[in-house]
Amino acid sequence: MMPFNPPPEPPDFDEKVRQPGNTWLEKNPDPKKGTRDYWSPFKSYLADGFNNLCGYSVMYEPVGTVDHYRSRENYRNLAYEWSNLRFASAWINSSKGTLDDQVLDPFDLGEDWFEILLPSLQLVLTDKVPPQQLQRAEFTLERLRLRDDERVLRQRQQWYQLYLDGDLTLQGLEKKAPLIARAVKKQQQAISQQG
Repeated sequence: MMPFNPPPEPPDFDEKVRQPGNTWLEKNPDPKKGTRDYWSPFKSYLADGFNNLCGYSVMYEPVGTVDHYRSRENYRNLAYEWSNLRFASAWINSSKGTLDDQVLDPFDLGEDWFEILLPSLQLVLTDKVPPQQLQRAEFTLERLRLRDDERVLRQRQQWYQLYLDGDLTLQGLEKKAPLIARAVKKQQQAISQQG
């Protein structure tokens, strides 16, 4: 994971999502009725705000889903708030479920809290994670299966191999899998310091 800046709210989001969504909630106060999806037409705005990267795996996500950081089940009042939306891979969004504040928010991370190890491509915590966030950071790695789940490792391997084969420049890798690009730069620095 790495920090993301919240993307600006689209100009017509209030008119097309917040207002009709909140009206729907007023007419349907029973939580068992869930929520009505008004947000999907704005998924591309959200994806653009995340540079088409999953907010959790930090890799290029061509399809993605709208993740309600605070779940619709637990926070119905935030279902139609732009500030509560994140862009995420569908399987990661499903893994997160209704855990809400137990999982770290991509908008509230510090720089370099996580890093990719080479050549294993595992995602690990660094010593820059503040002690008060350590438990949540570890929980996030485990719950979202970001450390070494086969699905995420296979993605990382593909991006890394494209770079190793010369099919993707380091600049290109930074756009598609920035944490892997950081790991490559760190490895290059270590090699140059040895030589």
